[in-house]
Amino acid sequence: MHPRFRILFVAGLAVFTLSQCSQIPKPNAQDNAPQQVIAYYAGNGDQIAAFDLQGVDQLIYSFLHLQGNELAVDNAEDSISLRKIIAQKERYPNLKVLISLGGWGGCETCSEVFNTAEGREEFARSTAAIIETYQADGIDLDWEYPAISGYPGHLYQEADRPNFTEVVRLLRQYMQPDDILSFAAGASSRFLEQSVDWEAVTPLVDNINIMSYDFVGSGSDQTGHHTSLFASSGQNRSADTTIRALIERGVPPQKIIIGAAFYIKTFKEVGDSNHGLFQPAVFNRSYNQMDFEALKPQFEFFWDAEAQAPYAYDKNNKLFATFDDPTSIKAKVQYAKDLGLGGIMFWQLMNDKPQEGLLQVMVDAMKGNP
Repeated sequence: MHPRFRILFVAGLAVFTLSQCSQIPKPNAQDNAPQQVIAYYAGNGDQIAAFDLQGVDQLIYSFLHLQGNELAVDNAEDSISLRKIIAQKERYPNLKVLISLGGWGGCETCSEVFNTAEGREEFARSTAAIIETYQADGIDLDWEYPAISGYPGHLYQEADRPNFTEVVRLLRQYMQPDDILSFAAGASSRFLEQSVDWEAVTPLVDNINIMSYDFVGSGSDQTGHHTSLFASSGQNRSADTTIRALIERGVPPQKIIIGAAFYIKTFKEVGDSNHGLFQPAVFNRSYNQMDFEALKPQFEFFWDAEAQAPYAYDKNNKLFATFDDPTSIKAKVQYAKDLGLGGIMFWQLMNDKPQEGLLQVMVDAMKGNP
C-alpha cells in the first residue's frame, strides 16, 4: 500500500491440510455493524506495546510477501513479532489482527504468480495456513496494482483483473468462514476502472480500504492536498470522489473504509502565492508526527474549507506541508458516519505519537467519546 515495507522471508510452517469447502462462504451482512477504526502497523512486536489500542477494531500487520507461490513469514525475529502483535488480543479482547500481503514495492511477483492456477491455489492455501498457525483473524491484500502500473519495474498485465477475482474467491474458499478478507484499493480512476471486477469481488470481501492519500507526492511538480476529503477548484482528486464513484458502481457503503494519513508530505522551492498551495514545487520528503513536531514553529498553518484539508507554509524556507490533522480526521469520521461507510483506516500507526496522537482523536470521534 505504501512506499514503506519490510522484506519478510519464508518461515518453515508445519504442513497444513485444509478441507475444501463445497461452497465459498461470504461475509455476514454488515448493514447494522458498528463502524470500524482500522490501523495498519509496520512496526515490530515490542513497539506495539507503546500504543493504546482501546477502540481499534482491526490492526493490520504490514507486510508479508510471496516466496515462490506461497505467502511467507520468515526468520525468528519476524515470527516472534507477529506472535507478539497477535497477543495484543489478550489485552484488547475486541481487537482483530490481520496479516497483509504486499505494500508499495512488496508485490513484485504477484502478477506472475497469480497468473497461474497453481500459483493462486498455493497462495490461498498457504495464507489460510498462516492465519491458522498464528491465530490471526484474516488477511488484507495490498497488491499495488492489478492491471495498471504501480511500483516501477513490476509486471502488470490485463489478466491481473480476473486473476485478482480468482485469488479472492480461493481465499474465501480456504479461509475459515469468520476470517476477515479485505483489500487496499487505489484511489485513482484507473484503479477503479481497470484493476477490480467490483461486481464479482465485492460480495466476497468484508472491507475495501480506500488509500485516499498520496494524491500528491514524489511524482508531482506542484503542491496540493495529499489526503483531502473533498475535491476543490484546485484539485479534483479526493476521498469523496473515489468513494462516490464506488457507490455508483454498486459497492455497498458499509464495505467502504475511508483512508487517512498519519504522515506529512513536504515540498520545497515553493513560492508564497496562496500560502504555497497549488504552486510549482519540488517534492522534498515525508515526516512522521514526532519529527514534524519539531518543525512546526517555522510553519504557518491554514485550512482549505473547500477540500476540508489542512496545509502549512514555511515562508522563510519556501517549504509546503500537506497532512491530516485532528480537524480533518474528525471531518473524515463524520463523513463516514453521514454516508454509512464501514469506518476509517489509516497508514500507519508507527507514524503517530504513542500517546495523545491522531489515533486517539480518531477513536474518540468514531466511538463517541468526549
